[in-house]
Amino acid sequence: MPVSKSQGIQALPSGARSQRVHESALAAAVDLLKEGGLSAATCDAVSARSGVSKATIYKHWPSKTAIAAEAFGRWMGEALPLPDTGTAVGDLTEQVRQVSAFYAAQPVFAQLLAACVTDPTGAPYFRHFFLADRRKAVATLWQRAVDRGEVKPSIDAETATDILFGPLIFRVMTGHKPLTQEEADKIVAAALGGLLR
Repeated sequence: MPVSKSQGIQALPSGARSQRVHESALAAAVDLLKEGGLSAATCDAVSARSGVSKATIYKHWPSKTAIAAEAFGRWMGEALPLPDTGTAVGDLTEQVRQVSAFYAAQPVFAQLLAACVTDPTGAPYFRHFFLADRRKAVATLWQRAVDRGEVKPSIDAETATDILFGPLIFRVMTGHKPLTQEEADKIVAAALGGLLR
């Protein structure tokens, strides 16, 4: 996804070597997040794991939160391929189930949300590399449903995404209800009652 400095994301050094360094550090950050959450993915640990110097890491990301946000976006994108069941109900139910299970299995999403409150340099990376990519994926599912005439075309993908996935984020942050498949199915059923034709 193209990045502009106006989005609050620093311009990356260019060239094949810089790209290799970026990928190496990012892969190390993904592994560290999987192993120990946000607290494990420090710039020191990413440097030690990847062999990329801390000075170089800071040329690519302004903070630990920034590299973790990009790494988390990559991890989740690879872990949750888009379902293609042939129906809007099937696709959206499966995607909500997958996201719910992913959030329930590890705490990184909640940790990143909290970190972005106190790290203004990391928040744009979270919005760009995680949030925008997740919303783009759901928009693909939504457009399929629109093309098949299964959903109300007057409802845009942004609104549908908020209705379907907002409750999961609220539950991650408050812990008032579990992130189980049964609860995910209840959310989808309630949401789709207003979204389907």
